[in-house]
Amino acid sequence: MKLQLPDSDITYFSNFLNCENANTYFELLKSSVSWRQDEIRVYGKLYAQPRLTALYGTNNRSYSYSGITMQPLPFSETLSDLKAKISVLTPANFTSCLLNFYRDGKDSNGWHSDDEKELGKNPVIASLSLGQERYFHLKHKKLKDLKYKILLEHGSLLLMRGSTQHFWQHQIAKTTKPIGERINLTFRVIP
Repeated sequence: MKLQLPDSDITYFSNFLNCENANTYFELLKSSVSWRQDEIRVYGKLYAQPRLTALYGTNNRSYSYSGITMQPLPFSETLSDLKAKISVLTPANFTSCLLNFYRDGKDSNGWHSDDEKELGKNPVIASLSLGQERYFHLKHKKLKDLKYKILLEHGSLLLMRGSTQHFWQHQIAKTTKPIGERINLTFRVIP
């Protein structure tokens, strides 16, 4: 499903992986990924990042965001398999995968754009969701009243391309509801 939002190229694939495969990948990644919790600086104060992360890559290129620089671990067989499945939908040659592990509703990812210099001018981001479904909020940077949210389901893929990161910010907000664990894989190109 193509999202009909101006200044964007966003496509949502609700059943990219069937439930059985999504369950298998979730358990594999939860147990095999080298999860870490970095500190981020917000208005001069250090806080534990409200989720666990990991970076994997095919070309040993680091990735920096919010004052954190991550060095990649080599792609695992699982990540290579998922990358191959996603490559059917886009010609992008993904070289990196930033993974996020949301342990519960208190874990989140604040408003941001994936517009870091190392991602290039019009980055392609393939975002695979496993586990607990969560709302993905979008807001336009210039048209302040233009907002949208979509429920990212277990096994779904969100593909963001073109000028999307120039004009839109996104987040996974905190929730007070008791919810389960979620793993999000964001495949990127870092040349």
